[in-house]
Amino acid sequence: MIKTIILDFDGTLGDTQQLIVRTMQQTITELRLEPRSAEACASTIGLPLKQCFTHLYTITDEMGDHCADTYRRIFFENVHSMDVPPFPHVIETLRQLAAEGYTLTIASSRSHSSLLHFVERMQLQETVSFIVASDDITQAKPDPEPVLVTLRQVKGKADETLVVGDTTFDIEMGRNAGCRTCGVTYGNHTRQQLVEAGADWLIDDFSQLLKIVTL
Repeated sequence: MIKTIILDFDGTLGDTQQLIVRTMQQTITELRLEPRSAEACASTIGLPLKQCFTHLYTITDEMGDHCADTYRRIFFENVHSMDVPPFPHVIETLRQLAAEGYTLTIASSRSHSSLLHFVERMQLQETVSFIVASDDITQAKPDPEPVLVTLRQVKGKADETLVVGDTTFDIEMGRNAGCRTCGVTYGNHTRQQLVEAGADWLIDDFSQLLKIVTL
């Protein structure tokens, strides 16, 4: 029986791809790095910020940190002018799950302050019990640490937990922690990638989560 649901944010709850890709490409332009396509930038979503750039370029750790710092500055300029809507049926589904007694948490590769900003904008503070972000842990997805930290906090059990996300990093994180996993097909990785990562379920609409948790 599922009691705890650990959710990714970017590409799962919030449609942030346009914001992230635009900010990455502006960072690349400002730092005069070789251009990367929108698809290449989107493929890194789900990784910790520094790793997004070290994944795209052969660069030093120092340059990776510089990329991440530049990205953060541009991101907080963009976030005030670009809308980040929840995906269809996300808010009402989360509220129904919370009302039915499920413990809802978020595990994200973005910073805690940035994640909290979006949670507050979507008015999910009363719905989500706990959030863990990249600066709350030492090992990022697909390492199981974000899940293990969450389960310790909410006193949950891995075999009663479902990890939901749009990338292979989410699915692998959940599997590495001994949890069941659900991939959403409308995010940043493809259906085939999620299948190959070993997702137990796939959903095309967030509301379909209501049926999965009762199985």
